[in-house]
Amino acid sequence: MAICGGFHDGNIHDLLDGRCVDSRQHDANRSLQMHSSLVQRLSHEKDLEGHQGCVNAISWNSSGSLLISGSDDTRINIWSYFGRKLLHSIDTGHSANIFCTKFVPETSDELVVSGAGDSEVRLFNLSRLDGRGTEENAIPPSALFQCHTGRVKKLAVEVGNPNVVWSACEDGTMRQHDFREGNSCPPAGSPQQECRSVLLDLRSGSKKSLADPPKGVLALKSCDISSTRPHLILVGGSDAFARLYDRRMLPPMTSCRKKMAPPPCVNYFCPMHLSDRGRSSLHLTHVTFSPNGEEVLLSYSGEHVYLMNVNSVGGNVMKYTAADVSKLTTFTPWPNGVEMQPTVSKNYPHHLTASQLEKCRSLMQFAEASLKEGTNYYNGIEACNEVLDGHGQVIEPALMLECLCTRAALLLKRKWKNDVHMAIRDCQRARMIDTSSVRPLYYMSEALSQLGKHKEALEFALSAQCLSPSDPKLEERVRDIKQRLAAAEAEKNNKVNGAPRSEPRGARVLSLGDILFRSEASSDASQDVPRSEREESDYDEEMEVDFETSISGDEGRDVESNVLHGSLNLRIHRRGDSSRETAGTNDSCGSPSSSSQNDKILYQPEAVIDMKQRYVGHCNVGTDIKQANFLGQRGEYVASGSDDGRWFIWEKRTGRLIKMLLGDEAVVNCVQCHPFDCVVATSGIDNTIKIWTPSAPAPSIVAGVAAGPETANILDAMENNERRLIHNREIILPFEILERFRMHESAECAQS
Repeated sequence: MAICGGFHDGNIHDLLDGRCVDSRQHDANRSLQMHSSLVQRLSHEKDLEGHQGCVNAISWNSSGSLLISGSDDTRINIWSYFGRKLLHSIDTGHSANIFCTKFVPETSDELVVSGAGDSEVRLFNLSRLDGRGTEENAIPPSALFQCHTGRVKKLAVEVGNPNVVWSACEDGTMRQHDFREGNSCPPAGSPQQECRSVLLDLRSGSKKSLADPPKGVLALKSCDISSTRPHLILVGGSDAFARLYDRRMLPPMTSCRKKMAPPPCVNYFCPMHLSDRGRSSLHLTHVTFSPNGEEVLLSYSGEHVYLMNVNSVGGNVMKYTAADVSKLTTFTPWPNGVEMQPTVSKNYPHHLTASQLEKCRSLMQFAEASLKEGTNYYNGIEACNEVLDGHGQVIEPALMLECLCTRAALLLKRKWKNDVHMAIRDCQRARMIDTSSVRPLYYMSEALSQLGKHKEALEFALSAQCLSPSDPKLEERVRDIKQRLAAAEAEKNNKVNGAPRSEPRGARVLSLGDILFRSEASSDASQDVPRSEREESDYDEEMEVDFETSISGDEGRDVESNVLHGSLNLRIHRRGDSSRETAGTNDSCGSPSSSSQNDKILYQPEAVIDMKQRYVGHCNVGTDIKQANFLGQRGEYVASGSDDGRWFIWEKRTGRLIKMLLGDEAVVNCVQCHPFDCVVATSGIDNTIKIWTPSAPAPSIVAGVAAGPETANILDAMENNERRLIHNREIILPFEILERFRMHESAECAQS
């Protein structure tokens, strides 16, 4: 870790001295709040004790004087920031886990709202607790909204608006609850229900991949409202795409009686390499705006955290289409000997000082040594990041080309999740700088081989060999790819001419568990290949599941025994099985369903905003309430909880890990920064909330809790988390039915 350079937020002493002579004290205070020297001193100060279950939600009030929390114990607790003590503990009356809770703005912190697994949104007036102790907490809700039919996973409020709260639910809807229009609504399914509060109806809005039209229920997991442009709403749920909506452009609110087509959104957000996987388990657990509203942060289950720009304008922002996804890994013959024009002139004068240039060269020497020795890949990549992120706008093209190719090679050696896709990005950037360079073509070929795309890999390898015919390394590369292609072709012929498909292979009978779950560790290649290409190939062991169920929410549940009643019929078949029936039924809206082939012909996929930074090292597979948030008023740092009981802090601009803190005995789910102070609250599986302040005597990259210091090697902890991500068992049973069965679980915070 020591190879990394300094931080980019200046000397804290200069900032403190500048406040005396600079009238812009507010800007100085914002810069000081999460200054790197303070962030590196964050350490555990205190446990807030008062809950009897996992703490699934925490949130500060606008002034930072109070903290609110919601728990599996169905209580809302109000904490004093200055006294670090419990003020009120409210028995909410919820019958299931509380997943979200908020202070309602501009109400003198008297109104609080909660959402829970019982599908209810409840509003409470804290003024009714005046004069009561912490034990006298049974107050009725001031408003009760029962119109959702699934777990309410996230609430959103608008700065300056005391009258409205928004709720995102796994039933596929986002509702707008206006306290001025009423303080209750009948339960979902009631004959008299005509609650016209559905702002977003995404019950037919889920997409399997970018090229597929929206069809299934998008079970919403998270939402946020921009603090700078409150008409903008960000939502994320049970597919790979976050969606940005403008409330001013949405149709009038409706009831839930009629399923509506998903409304058009302003922007889709998804890293390009995740947009065409077609994985049933890939979904978002948290989405949020940056403090200035110009960026969004997405946290994926079984994946990493990604940063994107809200608007598709700017130097590093790319908006891509479904066609661009395949073009990224396809070699195009060079017309007239030139494939593309370099984006940077080779004669571009660099503006590095002598000391900066020497530093960049030293970093590159370290990275090249890491690649040559086959060790310390992480720090080698960090060295390249320091050159590209710290000086990428001014370094000469030759140095940028060298750095991009070296980083690509290191990523291909490290083999953390999605490293191969990051290497492909670097190779493409390097080719844009110099179309005659061999290294980008060579590493692109290696990356495609890791993805199992041997035909495409051969094209890049042959192109590199044409540029350097006498290179023995390239000759060996071409020979190796041809051998792999021949082996794959022979295996395919054996499948066609061999035993009937119905016979078991190797006397091994697949169990239901084998069919319903698929290990990513044993199928990395097939999962990294775009969905459209997997469907056209002969993946003999890949299964699909059709299902029918008669389960209908609480009607099929025995509350006392916590058991779901109903029937489930599974039809398991190999992908592409000709016996599968594809036509003739009507969907829940009453409109005829067409074949997927016709849908693809008629459907024009939207363009999507791609990632601009990735944050790695944590693990998010155990819970679907894992948060990733910006820290500070300027949002210069990004933090996320993790399944290993730690939480991580990265520098936003560079993606560099700067702090790893042990915050829970099992899982950290929630990370919330104080509005104005360098203070962070975290919670998770433990019954306590932990408060972190910059009280360590010296800066460090690790920190622990009172029970004991963090002693784990940083790289070991990160590699263990990456292994968990790679080996995460992917469920191929459709998401909707899994959610119905998970509804009866007593504790969302229990790890899967």
